[in-house]
Amino acid sequence: MTDPEVQELKAALLSERIVVTTGLVLQELLQGFSGPKAQAQMVERFAALPLLQSDREDHINAAGVRNVCRKAGVQIGTADALLAQLCIRHDLTLLTTDKDFTHVARHCPLRVWPVEVMARRDA
Repeated sequence: MTDPEVQELKAALLSERIVVTTGLVLQELLQGFSGPKAQAQMVERFAALPLLQSDREDHINAAGVRNVCRKAGVQIGTADALLAQLCIRHDLTLLTTDKDFTHVARHCPLRVWPVEVMARRDA
């Protein structure tokens, strides 16, 4: 059985929907692969996706996301706060298997897939 997130990613890649990534995501994936051949294949596959770049304001706002979450009792790492900020800035929905982002989304304008499930839960 394939995870629903994997199914959604496959559907998005096969459709007209825009799928983007970040250097952070690429780096984390590459750290999980051993061997140059597997890494080269991952780099080649990710080359087809637009890569979001962070700027100074993103880092400033990511610190704000992290601080808001920390005050609410939600722990989020520096890289995850930057990833959340990039999604917020570009008005993107984050597709992730990391459930920590659903806690982050309760305290900032981050949208996490599946959006409709989150909306029903919070209503």
